Amino acid sequence: MESVVADRSTLSEAARRRMLALPGEPMFYARWDRAVFIHYEADPATLQRDVPFDLDLHEGRAFVSIVAFTLARMRPRIGGRFGEWLFKPIATHEFLNIRTYVQHRGEPGIYFLAEWLSNPLSVRLGPRTFGLPYKFGRLIYEHARVRGEIRGDVEACEGRLSYQGDVAERSFAPSEPGSLTEFMLERYTAFTRHGKRRRLFRVWHEPWPQEPLDIDTTADDLLASTGNWWQTAEYVGANYSPGAEVWMGRPHRI
Repeated sequence: MESVVADRSTLSEAARRRMLALPGEPMFYARWDRAVFIHYEADPATLQRDVPFDLDLHEGRAFVSIVAFTLARMRPRIGGRFGEWLFKPIATHEFLNIRTYVQHRGEPGIYFLAEWLSNPLSVRLGPRTFGLPYKFGRLIYEHARVRGEIRGDVEACEGRLSYQGDVAERSFAPSEPGSLTEFMLERYTAFTRHGKRRRLFRVWHEPWPQEPLDIDTTADDLLASTGNWWQTAEYVGANYSPGAEVWMGRPHRI
């Protein structure tokens, strides 16, 4: 189904207002550091069979993205230093998300086909609290842009993902309004399903500062474990961002 959102240029501000309209939001603060986005186009009909929400299409095309980043200093909004101390065991670690683009009742968002984390405690907490499809993996990221080069390697029971790339420029800017890059990067709602329970949670951040990334994926059998979409996948591009400060909302039942 085509997204009903006509103007994506104000998505960040609209997301901020939507989150703050509910009591008790946000629930957490964090930073998403040194994010790598790798994008694929997939056959919509094939992908839809693996997704329990309506796909959000861009000009009739469906997409799946790999997002590799480091979660840093996650802490509750309330509780001050004591709350931050309590969260130290799960506050900082690497993430790998395999996500597609969906919408529900006119609200665009993402749906996670799979996620791998390097923190065993977080792996146990995510499915129960947010309905997230967490799995444990060995994640090694070198995203600090030493001489412009970045690398990543993820190993899990389901397979391996390995990539290397080069950040061509050293200037970052938000995505062009209305562009495919904005469509894929500027997402502020996650829809989840765990068993029969469907939920959503919202996030907010300033628009991602980003630039195109030249990437070479040298191992990708991990992606085949996330659904039949991979059989139809075609690489369309990649982006790199130094990161963003993020508000993270609480889960809500749908």
